[in-house]
Amino acid sequence: VGPYVLVTPNETRRKQLRQSKLSFAKKELDDLEQWKKEHRPGPITLVPQRLGGNESEAQVRQNQQMILMQSKYQKKHKREEYVKAKKAAEEAEILKKKAIQREKAERLEVKKRQEEMQRREMLLEDQKYKTNEFLNRLDVGLPKSDSCQIANPGPESTAWKRSHAYKQALREDENRRLEEMRQEQRSKAELLEFKQKQEEETRTRALKNEQRRVNNAFLDRLQNKTQPNNIYHPGYTG
Repeated sequence: VGPYVLVTPNETRRKQLRQSKLSFAKKELDDLEQWKKEHRPGPITLVPQRLGGNESEAQVRQNQQMILMQSKYQKKHKREEYVKAKKAAEEAEILKKKAIQREKAERLEVKKRQEEMQRREMLLEDQKYKTNEFLNRLDVGLPKSDSCQIANPGPESTAWKRSHAYKQALREDENRRLEEMRQEQRSKAELLEFKQKQEEETRTRALKNEQRRVNNAFLDRLQNKTQPNNIYHPGYTG
């Protein structure tokens, strides 16, 4: 560190500088106050005129009361419309869920009927197979058809004819039952399809009616808002 010189502060000079700064600040404040006094706005003079319009105070109070009552009615009407729309949406959602569950139940019922039909057909086929097997075993011990053509048919040919007639009757009965079951299944399918179409039309009609009602309510509210002379009257129910 090199040598340095310590200079003693001059108190007199410091006091003079401080005094000059204070005097300069005081002069600026005085000038500001003088400028404010010179530029102070003068008194305002207005031409006397009549205020308040052409209506009396009682009429104005009555109009204010009617506007307040009308605003309360509009708020109440909006709240009721909101509740109705919410309830309608909930009912539509419930109807939609019910329709879905109904369709699922109907599909399940159709599936069960088809399975029952297949089971019956398999049972009939098995019964037919067993019957044919039994009749075939019965035919083994009987003579052939050409050997039965004799002048005096014996008991063997009579038994073969009975067996053949019985087999033919069984086939006809099985075919008849299968045809009846197919016809019944076809009728049930047609009835189910007709019922589904009716329910779909009913559901679509209900949804359209509900949508039309909501739209009409919305248009009524919009029309009430756009009417400037719509004044609430006591006892008015919309």
